[in-house]
Amino acid sequence: MHIELIIGNELHPQEIAEFAVAAEKAGVRTLWNSNLSDAYDPFMGLVPAAQATSRIRLGVLALSPYEMHPLKIAYALGTLNELSNGRAQIGLGGGGAMALFIRNDNNLDFKKMRIVRGVREAAEIIYRVTSGDFWPAYHGEVFSMSRPFKTTFMKAPRPQIHACSMGPQMLRMGGRVADGLQVGDVVPGRVPEVMTDINAGLAKREYPAEDFRIGNFWAWHIKQDREKSLHEARCKLFSRAEMLHPYIGLDHLLPPDEQQIVKDNFQNMLMADITGSGEIKGMAPELVQKIIDQVCSAGDLDNLDHEIARFKEMEANGITDLAFRVFDDPFDSLEIIAEHVVPQFQSA
Repeated sequence: MHIELIIGNELHPQEIAEFAVAAEKAGVRTLWNSNLSDAYDPFMGLVPAAQATSRIRLGVLALSPYEMHPLKIAYALGTLNELSNGRAQIGLGGGGAMALFIRNDNNLDFKKMRIVRGVREAAEIIYRVTSGDFWPAYHGEVFSMSRPFKTTFMKAPRPQIHACSMGPQMLRMGGRVADGLQVGDVVPGRVPEVMTDINAGLAKREYPAEDFRIGNFWAWHIKQDREKSLHEARCKLFSRAEMLHPYIGLDHLLPPDEQQIVKDNFQNMLMADITGSGEIKGMAPELVQKIIDQVCSAGDLDNLDHEIARFKEMEANGITDLAFRVFDDPFDSLEIIAEHVVPQFQSA
């Protein structure tokens, strides 16, 4: 298993380049730049990093074709790929922060949006455009391109397309058509269930999967200061996958009565971050800590042995890339990860 890193809106593009250089030196396989509603453009934010590094892969996630047409995604991805000499990749999903942000109703109706079909068609369009080959017009049920096309400027090896998937249908679709998958906040005990769906998709591929990657987005809060770490974990708890509708994986964490408490208090979890208080009203501190202990890595350096054992379990069950989302003080987090975690796994 390789280690990857995910950054949010904490860094200026020039700082991202510095971070990428340090991550590459540490043996990190991929640096992912988050697609957020209050951040630099994720593709342009990686341009200085592309120019400053030579090995580390550079990716954007999660980007939805419902916020940006697949053709435009393909051109942005292809441009970053040329600038990085073939090291670019995309995490393609149906939802995500931006897709939700631009909607009038603040709600994503995945069934109405037909996200499984839509993301599959988007992946097929992006694949064709970034291949540099000639292709006829593409007439999908959700996304289309009305003319034949050939992108003559793309010379580097094709960028990688990863499906950001959580539900069974999305996992199977990603296994069937993508270069890899990025799942989110999957606790060690649920990895075998997820792998069953991924393998079902892989079995139906029309062409072989070369070095198919299975990444797990994982929140990293470990710091020298335990209380600061736990405060950050409480603030960001609202964004863990199990806390979000349709609550995939929540049943692995809690009994039904505590699941309902989580569902009833999402707004309070969100306000804990917005206000910076770290206080989640309506949920007992013991319940909050019970969840944190399962869905992320938090605490001080004394927690590292326990966390590494959990990572090893993920690896044993099929995860190929563990992608740590770092938050405040990302350079400090990188230093801890580089010293204590990367040496336990494969170095890029």
